[in-house]
Amino acid sequence: MEASGHARWFERLLAELRFELWIGDAAEIRARRVRKQKTERQDAQHILQLLVEDRFPQIWVPSWENRDLRQLLWHRHRMVQARTRIMNQLQAVALNEGLRCKKKLWRQHGREQLESFRLAPWASRRREDLLLKLLDQLNPTIAELTHAIEQEAEKCPEARRLMTHPGVGALTALAFVLIIGRAERFQCGKQIACYMGLVPVEDSSGERRRLGHITKQGNSLLRFLLVEAAQVTVRAIPQWRSKYFHLAMRRGRKIAKVAMARKLAVRLFWMMRQEWNYEQVQKFGSRAGQPENRLVCQRTPSY
Repeated sequence: MEASGHARWFERLLAELRFELWIGDAAEIRARRVRKQKTERQDAQHILQLLVEDRFPQIWVPSWENRDLRQLLWHRHRMVQARTRIMNQLQAVALNEGLRCKKKLWRQHGREQLESFRLAPWASRRREDLLLKLLDQLNPTIAELTHAIEQEAEKCPEARRLMTHPGVGALTALAFVLIIGRAERFQCGKQIACYMGLVPVEDSSGERRRLGHITKQGNSLLRFLLVEAAQVTVRAIPQWRSKYFHLAMRRGRKIAKVAMARKLAVRLFWMMRQEWNYEQVQKFGSRAGQPENRLVCQRTPSY
């Protein structure tokens, strides 16, 4: 069958009946269709023909345990987004009353000031609902989900290995391992960047080459986490910091952040594929091309 949404119940049904299910890339299947007419019967005949000719574009499907852990990551991400929206609304309430203390608003003194304002009845009701009910309920939930992610990351050797890299925490490491799956699926870092949507859209013709914004294909959560982790890595590694500021001056901060996120994704991919921690990357990967490390460099992929 073609890859489609809302079909997990069908996958579970086939698994219970002990049928082997192959899921194909819908875009490639559509590209290999010659006729313009499209019906259900013709779709089935087309897929059967691809199977007979051994041209069916089968894709990798994560396990049920993998998918369940992804739900944990998505649940925490959505809870954090909801908390951010609530905090922004409370900041607006404080600004309207002349209180501007930014992050200090969430400390004990700032919260007491926010609760002491004399507001209109419905404005006071809004403050009470946002502050006392929603925000106070979200903080323990997010803390519990964060603890669960840290526990799952400790159980995963690949995630622990990636966490040795500066700026990469349990959330980013676990998300990278779950979404990439088997590192052997990719041959180089360019494929990883393309898989995550961190490469520019290209519309070239003849001698004219035009590169647009990034494609944003792949998992949006992992792409967001890589951008956030790359900013921490830039502050921790001097070489990355100089590279970031050089790109920021030439192309702007937004493009520089995406470029560093791509660099971090490629670094994590090779760490995962070579089964290296950060110290081994510094030892073998940073001396590429030097005479004393010639034999090692022949087996070491370039970064």
